[in-house]
Amino acid sequence: MLAPRLKANGRAFAQIAQFHPELIAFRRDLHAHPELGFEEVYTSGRVVAALKLCGVDEVHTGIGKTGVVAVVKGRRTTSGRMIGLRADMDALPITELNDFAWKSARTGLMHGCGHDGHTTMLLGAARYLAASREFDGTAVLIFQPGEEGYAGAKAMMEDGLFERFPVQAVYGMHNWPAMRPGTIGVNPGPMMAAADRITIEITGKGGHGAHAYLTIDPVLVAGHIITAVQSIVSRNVKPLDSAVISLGAMHAGDMGAFSVIPGKAVLVGTVRTFSPQVQDMIEQRLHELCSAVALGFGASATVHYERVYPATINTADEAGFAADVAESLVGPDHVVRDLDPSMGAEDFAFMLQSKPGAYLRIGQGGEGSCFLHNTRYDFNDDILPLGAALHAGLAEQAMPLAADVAP
Repeated sequence: MLAPRLKANGRAFAQIAQFHPELIAFRRDLHAHPELGFEEVYTSGRVVAALKLCGVDEVHTGIGKTGVVAVVKGRRTTSGRMIGLRADMDALPITELNDFAWKSARTGLMHGCGHDGHTTMLLGAARYLAASREFDGTAVLIFQPGEEGYAGAKAMMEDGLFERFPVQAVYGMHNWPAMRPGTIGVNPGPMMAAADRITIEITGKGGHGAHAYLTIDPVLVAGHIITAVQSIVSRNVKPLDSAVISLGAMHAGDMGAFSVIPGKAVLVGTVRTFSPQVQDMIEQRLHELCSAVALGFGASATVHYERVYPATINTADEAGFAADVAESLVGPDHVVRDLDPSMGAEDFAFMLQSKPGAYLRIGQGGEGSCFLHNTRYDFNDDILPLGAALHAGLAEQAMPLAADVAP
């Protein structure tokens, strides 16, 4: 049963809570069968079967390879309104270290970010909306593949997602272990940072470690570049702006060849920003700085800068509306309207570049909870009805029935 702190207001929550055990069973089945981006064959199959049992009006498959879209029409559609609700489906290439009965049955794969819970919450909303239809318009439920680095949102859009389903606004949500269950957070602006990948290739002149004076040591150059790169944010980005440059990996030489200076070294890392202007500046400074540092040692350096995901920026009106819906469920004391942005990234950003909308966080943890992408992470099943009711509330309150419609 739900803990008292997770009780919420409204018809949607009350009705969805009645089939909470079924949602738990579905979520745990997805958790046991994780799949990577664009490989969600089992997952999308389970979603399609569940949607058909729910009685939605339309089910569309193969959008963005393994993506699924369901359509639910309200008791009226005279408003012409169409609202999108999105959940991600893919898992991570992580070996799970949990020992509960529903742990991953697939070696090296794990639902370590809660997408199994997100999918289940949207299915719970689908079941409720198809049964009640207490809205005037059309709800478009988007089950997206490949969020974890595969840009599945972009793939669905390139497959004509918003041409086929021209929503006026789109909403998504993500569980957040740092927030207590029963709380919901949003920001009328930046929610997640842009994620860029950088690869720095340093070319020198290899040779024998005993005769280093005959070489141009790329390992030494790499060390100076690693240090110098850390000055870009501190000396080029305004203190009130936000940016992170992290070099996470280095490869040079052979671990068995301790006396050999290699001819090349490679650094790999990420840049996180919110502002396109800051993003452009950092890319330029990386090219200039790395080249100049390498040149000072007689080496050369090439920077490959890949813009992976843009920043996730909520539109103010939709963020305010989403916060109002959340308050109707859990009350104002449990809604954070100015949630601090995260330097993590999210490909829902592509959808928000095309449509107004908002990305929310739903609390699931609190003190002592495993954070996302942890080998012992698990989604908190207690919040399934709340998340489903939040999805449903966004649709119902964005497309309300006129007062003269009989109950």
